[in-house]
Amino acid sequence: MTQKCMRFIVKGVVQGVGFRYHTCHEGLKRGLTGYAKNLYNGDVEVIACGSTDKVDSLHEWLKEGPRSATVTQLISEPAEVKSYRSFEILY
Repeated sequence: MTQKCMRFIVKGVVQGVGFRYHTCHEGLKRGLTGYAKNLYNGDVEVIACGSTDKVDSLHEWLKEGPRSATVTQLISEPAEVKSYRSFEILY
């Protein structure tokens, strides 16, 4: 099974609406590792590692995010494959 890691930058109304919590839940549900972290400019950074189909599934979910959020742009790029313990929220 091919493992891959992707870095996503989510732009829009994504802070203060539970975006990291919901992203963490979705990542764990898919068996992914990585994190969701608020950035100082108002964006959220997401690193997701796991099987290609599961990472792609999260990518699709991030295009909309939770109902409480408004995603206006999603930037994705390959990230270095690293071993994370779980999927977590970083502060």
